[in-house]
Amino acid sequence: MSLFTNTPYRIISTHNTVEVRKNISNQQNALFSLCTFIPGDVISDFSAGTISPTPTYLTIQIDVEKHISLQPTYLQYTNHSCNPNVFFNTTTFQLIAIKELNIGDELVFFYPSTEWKMTQPFDCYCGSVQCIGTIAGASVLSDAILHQYTFTDFIQTQLANKKLAKKVA
Repeated sequence: MSLFTNTPYRIISTHNTVEVRKNISNQQNALFSLCTFIPGDVISDFSAGTISPTPTYLTIQIDVEKHISLQPTYLQYTNHSCNPNVFFNTTTFQLIAIKELNIGDELVFFYPSTEWKMTQPFDCYCGSVQCIGTIAGASVLSDAILHQYTFTDFIQTQLANKKLAKKVA
């Protein structure tokens, strides 16, 4: 049983300020905070382990045909939520707290904040009151949803290009 939640977890690995845990009931790995963070705090620096022209479910998009695997690799266990508390800044290559995090909080980010088109869209069951349902990437989000989230510089450029293309058409 986790010390911090009612969900039973098994500790997989510990890394300074975060810990990878496996949910015993569904076998899903997740990343949890081992200390407190306030909005704007850098949780971790990261780099590209590999760069690929095509996405996978473990990569983060940094350009049209550039998708990186995360180093350190434990960051890949930062799961999706429509109510994110962290943001992958792909310009500074830092994982940033965007909400207060306490010891034992799961680190979650909004997948479309880094992905233009998801290679494997999925139905979200995050349970947030702001859950958007199907997660397919920033390219399909409505203006109302777009205004609720922070996006990487790459995604912001793609959104601006999309808006410009609509004006020209």
